[in-house]
Amino acid sequence: MATVGEWVAGARPRTLPAAVVPVVVGTAVAIGEGGWSFPRALLALVVALALQIGVNYANDYSDGVRGTDAERVGPLRLTATGLAAPVKVRTAAFAWFGVAAVAGLVLSAMSSWWLPLVGLAAILAAWYYTGGERPYGYRALGEVSVFVFFGFVAVVGTVYVQLLGTPWLAWAAAVPVGLLACALLVVNNLRDIPTDRDTGKRTLAVVLGDTLTRRMYVACVAASFAIALAVAVVRPFTLLTLLAVPVAVGPAKAVLGGGTGRGLVPALGGTGRLQMVFGLLFSIGLAL
Repeated sequence: MATVGEWVAGARPRTLPAAVVPVVVGTAVAIGEGGWSFPRALLALVVALALQIGVNYANDYSDGVRGTDAERVGPLRLTATGLAAPVKVRTAAFAWFGVAAVAGLVLSAMSSWWLPLVGLAAILAAWYYTGGERPYGYRALGEVSVFVFFGFVAVVGTVYVQLLGTPWLAWAAAVPVGLLACALLVVNNLRDIPTDRDTGKRTLAVVLGDTLTRRMYVACVAASFAIALAVAVVRPFTLLTLLAVPVAVGPAKAVLGGGTGRGLVPALGGTGRLQMVFGLLFSIGLAL
């Protein structure tokens, strides 16, 4: 039976910045536009975190029962290692989806009736990433989903529930946030190319191959900074994101340096830190 610590590790806490950053950035846009709501921002954060934890358990379950996690390098897998019964991991996933749904319904009651449709789409996307008979994460569409849901849906949605509108700045701010979330998935899938290829998991990294995947990672990171600089035309303090460039150097070097397997684990951690530092500086610039 898995311990509490193992269940926490199975939730993959290092991925949680990908859920927090979009809400913080969206709230910063709302502040900069002259209006924001702490209760609504908090509920949006609960939704984002619950969905992230839910999808982590869902991936653990689905990959585990398919056998694609058997030789995987990376965070603890509850299902693949046999530490927890598959049905318990699946139940944990849906329990967290339930938390997201409840918080989302409360948020909907405070803002707009149609928001549950967006929430349902997010839950379905989370489950079918690796779940179901034809998971889209096995068909090179993972990065597209991450960009849409961790970028546009999370950032613009956070802005909308607070302002009941979507200024163009919300859409612009969502792009670098989505790109950095993609960068995290790209380096994760780069690390897993050998095992994914052997088990038939056709990620975008498997399709593109090692070299192009490494270039894609750098392109995602570079484009994030470029867009933040473009936003500086109307929010000059977003130039603060340049202070995050040194944080980007380490993981970029690790990726371009040809690291593989466990050698890419530091790049994963570095990308997570880049998300947090970039997100914080970008948020300050958007709010001021």
